[in-house]
Amino acid sequence: TNQWFLPAVRGDIPPGCAAHGFVCDGTRILVFGGMVEYGRYSNDLYELQASRWLWKKVKPQAPSNGSPPCPRLGHSFSLYGNKCYLFGGLANESEDSNNNVPRYLNDFYELELQHGSGVVGWSIPVTKGILPSPRESHTAIVYCRKDVGSPKMYIFGGMCGCRLNDLWELDIETMTWSRPETKGTVPLPRSLHTANVIGNKMYVFGGWVPQSAGGEISASDGEWKCTGSFSYLNLDTTEWIGLISDCQEDKSNMLPGPRAGHCAVAVGTRLYIWSGRDGYRKAWNNQVCCKDLWYLDTERPLAPSQVQLIRATTNSFQLKWDEVPTVEGYLLQLHADSPVPPVAGIPGTGVPETSVLSSQGGCSLHQSPQSLPSVPYPEMKVDHPSQTNNIIPNNVQVSLSSNLKAEGKEKVAAPENKVAQEAMKNHADATGFKESNAPSLLPVCTSSAQTSANVGELHDLDKQTVNPDASVSSTVSSSQTMVTQQAVKTESSSTNGAVVKDETSLTTFNSKSEAAETAYVMPSARVNTGQTNDSHSSRAPQRPLAPVKARDRRWYDVGIFKNNSAVVSQFYLLPEETLNINSKTEGADVPDYRLLKKQDLFPGTVYRFRVAAINGCGVGPFSKISEFKTCIPGFPGAPSTVKITKSVDCIHLSWEPPASPSGNILEYSAYLAIRSTQLQENPSQLVFMRIYCGLKTSCIVTAAQLSNAHVDYTSRPAIVFRISAKNERGYGPATQVRWLQGKVTATHS
Repeated sequence: TNQWFLPAVRGDIPPGCAAHGFVCDGTRILVFGGMVEYGRYSNDLYELQASRWLWKKVKPQAPSNGSPPCPRLGHSFSLYGNKCYLFGGLANESEDSNNNVPRYLNDFYELELQHGSGVVGWSIPVTKGILPSPRESHTAIVYCRKDVGSPKMYIFGGMCGCRLNDLWELDIETMTWSRPETKGTVPLPRSLHTANVIGNKMYVFGGWVPQSAGGEISASDGEWKCTGSFSYLNLDTTEWIGLISDCQEDKSNMLPGPRAGHCAVAVGTRLYIWSGRDGYRKAWNNQVCCKDLWYLDTERPLAPSQVQLIRATTNSFQLKWDEVPTVEGYLLQLHADSPVPPVAGIPGTGVPETSVLSSQGGCSLHQSPQSLPSVPYPEMKVDHPSQTNNIIPNNVQVSLSSNLKAEGKEKVAAPENKVAQEAMKNHADATGFKESNAPSLLPVCTSSAQTSANVGELHDLDKQTVNPDASVSSTVSSSQTMVTQQAVKTESSSTNGAVVKDETSLTTFNSKSEAAETAYVMPSARVNTGQTNDSHSSRAPQRPLAPVKARDRRWYDVGIFKNNSAVVSQFYLLPEETLNINSKTEGADVPDYRLLKKQDLFPGTVYRFRVAAINGCGVGPFSKISEFKTCIPGFPGAPSTVKITKSVDCIHLSWEPPASPSGNILEYSAYLAIRSTQLQENPSQLVFMRIYCGLKTSCIVTAAQLSNAHVDYTSRPAIVFRISAKNERGYGPATQVRWLQGKVTATHS
């Protein structure tokens, strides 16, 4: 929402302080030291439980081999595991706060934390190697390679009478200090900058730097200024890469301005930069306090979860997928089993190369709507939030390997940006972006009352309800039945036309990976209307079909969506020349949808879906493929409003009849996913056993049946049920319910 709020905190509220140490451990925050007033520093430690906004002053045990940390400011305070690492800072040697006698520190402490809340105490680790020189206003980060190596803390820059730009490394396992050799251009000496780790890179932004570009200035009263320079250090190769140089001009204010004393935080692969002050040494009274918020997209977003089916009709699907943090939208595509003829005569007009949806990777920097405007630089993309309905930003891309994007309030850009601005504005209008919570796509079609598949996720509570008709998704709290949009996990659950077999038969379903889709097509189940009251089961046979030709494996755009849900009744047909390109590359530009014809979905047809997230760096990888089938006219819809009531030795499962029975309901069948050797061989293929068949809209699931249940770990641990209805034509699609188990003791099959 980009909305600030002031929480009502309580408890041992600390006094205001500057240049303190600050770490975030889950939902708690630890604050150490800082300057309470001029010349008076602190060595108090406070803990904030952000889930309750409760402050608590904590008193760690003193180290067994020395004194606790003295009052200080400008120190570093870094978290790794259950320990915080304190290094350096500035102390006041004088007992009189008005007579400040600065002393730079290079002492090193370790603070052990208790789980959840509280601390154990300070310790002074015995280190090897040469300690870094005393300093304050430096940065310290901790990085550990995923594949090999021990965690390492890196200290960069700071102040000790003059600005520093040296890099130090501490191996936390061996407690050994060293000076790593680096490649590339080292950033200017600086203090009061920020350093953050995203992936294997340490991003360094801003700070106070010498006024002259000649390097360090030894005099303590030397001139210095704030900088907006931006670099990163590849922590695997120890190579510095410059993104924004200190001398780079920014006449259009399309990048964060020079600043020091700001704060920066990494959320996923996005870096947020807030506030700070700008000025230079001889103009203290003219310093400017910044109140702008920026973010930097450092890489393309991760692949979303598989597309999940909420409900289907004869000609539409209601779909959702898990949210990907810090993204601007989602590209949804489908693939039909039956080839769709290409459209001739439609020009293959695409988005210009500068589009955010291009296949080029890189970084992208944005400014939030409250902040200042911005300008293109080499390796950068520029974004303007003034077009609020445009999720695909207007941008400029200049050469070089990395793309940096800045977003501002003014439509100020280089001349070459005008074409891209207009093209992207038209493209955004065609895709139909909206800022509302409603799914935004072209077209948006409302599904009818008939439902074909509903999937809900239930927590392990005494009474729980899923009402697929009331919401796209549903979950239940511990105290009441409720419907939300946040907690749904759904899967392919269409069992339309399932074959009726004997009581002991099992039902198997499969969810194929994207790699498998090139050679296999899931056949639809057939309908057997000659049997009525026998047990019901369906099997999706996994038989290989003839490989499909490349030009038949075409992915069609459904649209670009602001939110993680969509109602799909149409898709866009691409011109044949575009199809030939898209069959070879996934990263092709998104076309102008206004120039494309639309195709309606057909009844009784299997469609495959995949989705990719979009941020300032472009379109990320696609999700695994999901397959859903539109309903066949005349079959009943899926049951709705599933409830689970837990007893001591069983659970009570109930539901409501389909909204569109399409005739008289002859019976219902309920199924339970069970453990089996077949499931062990192919974990993605669930095996179901029928546990109920009859006219009642409820059944009892015994403890004996539950003891054989398979616990599905595709997302959170859950036991899976499916319920379907049968009319004169046969069984319709099933409603699937995932019953969340919390801390599961059942066997992981």
